[in-house]
Amino acid sequence: MVLLVLANRRTFLFLVVTMTILVTCFASAMVGMGRTVLATVSGRLVPIYRVARDERVVSITLDATWGDDQTEALLDLLDRYGVKTTFFLAGHWIESYPDKVKLIAARGHEIGNHSWTHPHMSALSEEQIRTEIQKTQDAIAKLTGVRPTLFRPPFGDYNNRLITVAMECGCKTIQWSIDSLDWENLAAEQIHKRIMSRLHNGAIILFHNAGKNTVRALDMILRDLAAGGYRAMPVSELLLSGDYYVDRNTGEQRPAHRKTPPTAPQAEPKPLGRSETERGGTECS
Repeated sequence: MVLLVLANRRTFLFLVVTMTILVTCFASAMVGMGRTVLATVSGRLVPIYRVARDERVVSITLDATWGDDQTEALLDLLDRYGVKTTFFLAGHWIESYPDKVKLIAARGHEIGNHSWTHPHMSALSEEQIRTEIQKTQDAIAKLTGVRPTLFRPPFGDYNNRLITVAMECGCKTIQWSIDSLDWENLAAEQIHKRIMSRLHNGAIILFHNAGKNTVRALDMILRDLAAGGYRAMPVSELLLSGDYYVDRNTGEQRPAHRKTPPTAPQAEPKPLGRSETERGGTECS
């Protein structure tokens, strides 16, 4: 009886040690693949909301899900300031304005994937998620010759399944740390104040290409960013290269070797869905 108990204990200890080693190795492998360490170990995957950068750099992002009245005015404004941004395009916008998709790319801006039908992605099956992403990837690649490497979920709605499938499709999932709320038709001065009061290094700032006052607000913001020594760049340039993890409390992308968080302000609360709600809307390669 004593020998049996000892044997069982040895078996239990062996299993515990083995599982610990496996989990550690798996987490290390995820770092090497650009996956999150904290999220993988805890079972929760997190998109990138902001980036740990010591320099004064930010990303201006523009979601295109409805309307086209101001797209060229935005492109002209960005040219005037010498700024390149990331446009996240949804399927129906791509179908409606293919020439503008080509123009955005021709002006040197990055194009990201914003789904095909603009659904709540967490409500979809793996196959449905893959179709949403793949169809948009194919449409953008056909028009521009470049496949996106970034995906922004409509309404900021995500789960582990979405992040995993997006990664299989070659896309990092990108959210935002500052919402301009331009879709609420705030006055340009209100949008400007909202952005500048929340500004931080490594910010990803959300705008929409068809916001009523987006062009005028962005003119003031770009002016003040330059005056403050900030440089705006596409999201893919803002992101860290090499091994990293995403802090699951702030959504900040950090280098894998960083042990303590930076002193920058905390991200805004995770958007659970109203940034665009009123507007609605096989393996990936």
